[in-house]
Amino acid sequence: MKAIQITSYDGPRGLTYDTLPEPEPAPEQVALNVEFAGANYVEALFAGGFVPKPLPWVPGIEAAGRIRALGERVEGLAVGDRVAALTINAGGAYGQVAVTHAQLVAPIPAGMDPSLASVVPSNTTTALISLERVAHLRPGEHVLVHAAAGGLGSQFGQIARTLGAGRVVGVVGGEEKKQAALDLGYDEVWLRADLENAEPGQFDVIADPVAGPGRITSLELLRLGGRLLAVGDASQAGDQVVSSNTLWLKGIGVHGFNLGAMSAAHPRIVGTYLRRALALVASGEVTVHIAERAPIQDAPRVLTALRDGRTIGKTVFVHERPTGSQP
Repeated sequence: MKAIQITSYDGPRGLTYDTLPEPEPAPEQVALNVEFAGANYVEALFAGGFVPKPLPWVPGIEAAGRIRALGERVEGLAVGDRVAALTINAGGAYGQVAVTHAQLVAPIPAGMDPSLASVVPSNTTTALISLERVAHLRPGEHVLVHAAAGGLGSQFGQIARTLGAGRVVGVVGGEEKKQAALDLGYDEVWLRADLENAEPGQFDVIADPVAGPGRITSLELLRLGGRLLAVGDASQAGDQVVSSNTLWLKGIGVHGFNLGAMSAAHPRIVGTYLRRALALVASGEVTVHIAERAPIQDAPRVLTALRDGRTIGKTVFVHERPTGSQP
């Protein structure tokens, strides 16, 4: 098969397009002929050595395609089924063939564009699980979302609304992203520079995929009983120290959520949320803005733009069809 792999931890420059052996599914896994793969910020981090796995390896945490082969003890799926999949634990969606746990695979709803389905598994599922199961968002609560126009932030704002949130406010890094965030349905959009002057105690839930000093500033914006969701580290600005006494005295909490850890520990639960996420996007209740469809060979360019914060919405990578795959 052909695949983009990380051959050195030099950022996107360390990605190469090579011919590799096709992976085979282990028990409880499936192998996919990958047609489309979503581009994610975390993959730019992977290229820089954020998770220093032995080199080389094929990244890619979400995909859509057809089931190619079934491992032992897999039920309810068949070769040829068109599916969306989280490949977040083993990686591999940047290759023409990828393997993943069978419970992290979900049928693509009838009539849904498979390229759109490929960019649902990571971000929409993360927003749904973390807001509902971790933050326990309640109807009428007020929500603040950092990186509101990005691939992940755009899903948090919309999912919060579907779960009954009252006021939903987005935060973006620059003026050029404000309108894109407003178009997603936020009630208000702030600039990151405005956070320090914001009135404290406004929000019940804050979703933060950015981290950095803004994570500490955000704690001041939580009401009594408020919850901050730590769901990423896009700033790469170093770890932030939170005072446990601050949490106690203010009556607030910080909750971490990592989709990879959840998928490894509870694939059945994550698979259930993946199906719900696909249904929400297929119905149009939640939208995923696809900014570009690009050949997988363009991964270095796309990941450079992601790393530098120059993207709005999602990029879909398109694979060449492997020999013998179904149309």
